[in-house]
Amino acid sequence: MGEIKYYTEEGLAKLNAELDQLIRVERPAISHQIAEARDKGDLSENAEYDAAKEAQGLLEMKIAKLQETIRNARIIDESKLDTSKVLILSKVKIKNLKNGVTMEYTLVPESEADLKKGKISINSPIAKGLLGKKSGEVAEIKVPAGIIPFEIMEISR
Repeated sequence: MGEIKYYTEEGLAKLNAELDQLIRVERPAISHQIAEARDKGDLSENAEYDAAKEAQGLLEMKIAKLQETIRNARIIDESKLDTSKVLILSKVKIKNLKNGVTMEYTLVPESEADLKKGKISINSPIAKGLLGKKSGEVAEIKVPAGIIPFEIMEISR
């Protein structure tokens, strides 16, 4: 049994699409390469055949790992999330009390983090410092530059 990981519906859909691509497109392509290499004759000195067989082995491992990840995936029910405190999938507006800068982040599973879209990993120092806090509270968060106080302005979904 693999490790259970949490995903949004969008995150799980991406995993399923990747698995579909591997099975429907990449697997037949590698089988075709193996067949072509086999048709070239002597397999004992056929580097193309060896390379295609190795690629097939790696692809099958990748498929199996992805299937296990999907089997152990759990969807986070966003409708049941509490907005009175910071949780996974909370959208949090915070103010850096040292420089007055306001930022907005959504706390997401590690696999869905994307800083450009304002999605930070639940395992990041900022997210860990915010978890469980309520609106109006100040979180002292240790970052590489030291400890920064962040005031939680708003929590939404």
